[in-house]
Amino acid sequence: MSDRLDGEKSEKVAWSAPRWLRGPRPTAVPGLIGTAGVVVGVLNLMSGLFPRFRHSRVHAVAEVLPGAVSPLAASASLVVGILLLLLAHGLKRRKRRAWVAAVALLPVGIAAQVVYRHSVFGAVLSLLLLGFLIRHRREFAALPDPRSRWRAVANFIVLGGVSFALGMVIVSSHPHKIVGSPSFGARAEHVLWGLFGFEGPVAYTHGVDYTVGYSLGALGLLTVATTAYLAFRPEHPAARLTDEDEQRLRELLAKHGSRDSLGYFALRRDKGAVFSPSGKAAVCYRVISGVMLASGDPIGDVEAWPGAIERFMEEARAHSWTPAVHGCSETGGQVWTRETGMDALELGDEAIVDVADFTLSGRSMRNVRQMVKRIERNGYTTQVRRVRDLEPEELERVQKAADAWRDTDDERGFSMALGRIDADKDGDAVIATAHLAPAEGEEAGPFGDLKALQYFVPWGPDGMSLERMRRDRSADPGMNELLIVAALHTAPELKIKQLSLNFAVFRSYLERGEKLGAGPVMRITRGTLLFLSRWYQIESLYKFNDKFQPRWEPRFVVFRSSRDIPRIGLATMQAEGYLELPRVLRRRKAAESLPCAHPEESVLAAGTLEKVA
Repeated sequence: MSDRLDGEKSEKVAWSAPRWLRGPRPTAVPGLIGTAGVVVGVLNLMSGLFPRFRHSRVHAVAEVLPGAVSPLAASASLVVGILLLLLAHGLKRRKRRAWVAAVALLPVGIAAQVVYRHSVFGAVLSLLLLGFLIRHRREFAALPDPRSRWRAVANFIVLGGVSFALGMVIVSSHPHKIVGSPSFGARAEHVLWGLFGFEGPVAYTHGVDYTVGYSLGALGLLTVATTAYLAFRPEHPAARLTDEDEQRLRELLAKHGSRDSLGYFALRRDKGAVFSPSGKAAVCYRVISGVMLASGDPIGDVEAWPGAIERFMEEARAHSWTPAVHGCSETGGQVWTRETGMDALELGDEAIVDVADFTLSGRSMRNVRQMVKRIERNGYTTQVRRVRDLEPEELERVQKAADAWRDTDDERGFSMALGRIDADKDGDAVIATAHLAPAEGEEAGPFGDLKALQYFVPWGPDGMSLERMRRDRSADPGMNELLIVAALHTAPELKIKQLSLNFAVFRSYLERGEKLGAGPVMRITRGTLLFLSRWYQIESLYKFNDKFQPRWEPRFVVFRSSRDIPRIGLATMQAEGYLELPRVLRRRKAAESLPCAHPEESVLAAGTLEKVA
């Protein structure tokens, strides 16, 4: 393979990135500045929350003109502190807009430190940070992240909660100047009224009510202003697959689609694509929480992979995104690590069944054989067809059944999910359906005699890859075994030679950990995975796949630094759709039934998507 890749080297050298992409390579300076921003933000926040009681000429003037200097400076200190804390993450990621906002805010914070706190140390530290930001302004050139209106809602909830908590501290930080002993409820009421700019039930002496009032009003104004900004600013949408990109990807898949079983999933509409200079290869990705997450191997000619990878990395650098690859093959992992200097970790194994070698005979297939025979005796029949061969009415019924039997409000998945059943775009896809005629005197269900379905997307001209499993909950256990066996038996007629089932996460650890003589580390690892299987069905998925005697192909995650692994894991879970609490609760409830008996749509385990058997 190395000889083939040499041809792409000249292509990479010949291509010149735009000037705004080239620039200096990232250094550690933004990280240090971001940390300093946190320190300065905390100092500003503390100066607004806990005023120092010391007399001076400025304080004497402030007492004569209550609210003219001191309360305004206190509220300014609070606002600057909170905003600097919010901007710190953007500064660490070299975001240009965060730099502009920090440079504008720091002079205000310096003035507040001098006027209100007389804090020479705080003012000097803020001034040093300002000078450092200006000196290293070239480091902050990263473009904005994709954004949507939902961030405004999240900002209102989170920042509103923070403002209320800080408000409770402000109201209670002057214990010797509060009139009486107001209850917790009265203080909370005072905070709520103060955030909206009104007086509350708590009274103060010595003009402290001005300081508290201005501070609470500033917090409320900050919450409203930032929420309004996020709600009404122009959207910078996430990358989406354009019609032109989709057509180019389909052309690449037609030539090289048999190389990777995950290749067809690149046609998801919520993925973006970057192409090599020659257009012979592409990397498909999605940006989640600052992580530029690619899935599977690059699409197209292996010779052109380095060019596509280089453009992927340039895009990540331009936006200061964390690059990562989820579920690539061993060959893909070798190219990614060689071209980028990143590291790779084995994620799990993909179960692939060779049609020519599959048989229900033999002791190892006894359980599957008995289950399939029992279901067939109960009157179930199966059909396996190309999507384009279904009548429009039947296809519509299948689509409605797939939506109705889904365990979640929205389609899950990223790496092994297409998210649609479309005869026009995906006519070569395969649908396996199970049917049961209603007994005499019984009425047919809302979807007729349809009881279960499985959907397979093309894997080159002679393969298919499992995309989803759905079943009617009233159907007998074992629908998955029945339909997989039916698909394998019908595969020769469809000229299918291999079938990809799904990932078994950390399969090698489970297999090695149960062997005689396994070491303590391997046994502990296996025990941890078994414990997690109570929620994520790690072991049961591996056992289910193993029923069909597949060959196992390792899959890897590629990452830049071990520090990025938690962030990549969270981004992957978001991409797969597993971070919403109601979905977690529904999945946990559904997991009470083992996969063989009640196959749900899919389960996420350690950052990868699996279809539960």
